[in-house]
Amino acid sequence: MNTVGKILKVKGSTVWTISKDALVLEALKVFADKHISSVIVMDGEHVCGIFTERDFAKKVGLFGINPAGTKIENHMTRDLITVDTSQSVHTCMLLMTEKRIRHLPVFHKGKLVGIVSIGDVLKDLIDELQFMVTQLENYIKGLR
Repeated sequence: MNTVGKILKVKGSTVWTISKDALVLEALKVFADKHISSVIVMDGEHVCGIFTERDFAKKVGLFGINPAGTKIENHMTRDLITVDTSQSVHTCMLLMTEKRIRHLPVFHKGKLVGIVSIGDVLKDLIDELQFMVTQLENYIKGLR
């Protein structure tokens, strides 16, 4: 079973962040420009939350709140669920399923080092299953 650290080595460790004082509209522009669906919210050097497309839909858009007139801080998810680089991909899948989330900030020794999405986790699981299928096929072919 692969680890979160291995996923980050393959996909990279870029994390898009935004200040807690930024406007929601600024986060939406980052989503569009970077083709992402979440940003980590910072208070200076401190991680204080995450803001996702789902946060926008449920907490801003649904209520007709003007994204150019409201701060991220008022609509972000504060209670972060995080993982460490040493945790397994299986653990990520369980957390994401149980908590109904799509993004996990990744920390190593207390420092933010990346983020994994449900897509990253699924890709890794599919790659691992495909590897096992290939190994089994080769084993079976070798027995003939």
